[in-house]
Amino acid sequence: MSESGVPGPVGGEGPESDVALWGGDKGTLREPSRRVLVQLLRGPYLSASRHGNLWTALLSDEDAVRSRLADLFLDLVTDHAAQVAFVRNTSADVDAPKVMRTATLTFLDTALLLHLRQALLQESGGRKTIMGADEAADQLQVYRGKDNADIAGFAKRINSSWQKMVKYGLLAATSTEGRFEVSPVLRLVFGTEEIAAVQAEYQRLAAEAEPGSAELPDTGEETE
Repeated sequence: MSESGVPGPVGGEGPESDVALWGGDKGTLREPSRRVLVQLLRGPYLSASRHGNLWTALLSDEDAVRSRLADLFLDLVTDHAAQVAFVRNTSADVDAPKVMRTATLTFLDTALLLHLRQALLQESGGRKTIMGADEAADQLQVYRGKDNADIAGFAKRINSSWQKMVKYGLLAATSTEGRFEVSPVLRLVFGTEEIAAVQAEYQRLAAEAEPGSAELPDTGEETE
C-alpha cells in the first residue's frame, strides 16, 4: 500500500522509486527479475535445480520477463513440468537481428545430442537421466565408419563432443565420479520437425554402412 492509500504494484514492474537500485536507475523490473534476465541471456538455461531463487522469480514475473526479451527480439521457452527455461532468437517471420549466438555442432556432436535427448525422453516418473561417457561412446560406435579405422582418433572425437556438452551445461557432474545428469532442457532445444529430419539423415547414413557401422563425415563438416 502506498502512502496515498492506493495499492502499489505487485508484479515485477513499478515506479522508479520502488525498483531503482542506484541513482539514475531507469529500470522498471525489480531486482530478482533483472537477475532472471541476466541468467537467461548468459545461458545456456535457467532451471529450478540449479537456480532455485531465480526460477521462483521467473514464475512470479514471467509476463514482464517475456516482454523485456521480446524487446530484444528473443523468445522465452519454458517447460514448467521440467522446471527449465531458456531464450532463443525469435521464430517470428520478421526481419529481426540474431541476438543469441548459435553453437556450431559437428556431425558427432549432433549424434550425441540426439542420443542424450532420446535417453531423457525414455526416462519416466520424473527421474533424473544419468549417464556415463562410456555408455554414450558405445552407442556412437555405429558412426565409426565402414573400415573401422583409427579407433583412438574416433574415441578422442567422442570425448571432445562429450566435453562440449558439459561446457554447454547439457551434462552436469553428479556426486558419483564419471556419472552425469542429462539436462531436461534438451526436451525443448529441438522441435519435432527438426528432430525427425536429423534422425532420418542419420538413419540413412547408418543404413548405407556395413552392419554395425555408418559413414562418418569429414571432421571439418559441421551442422547448425
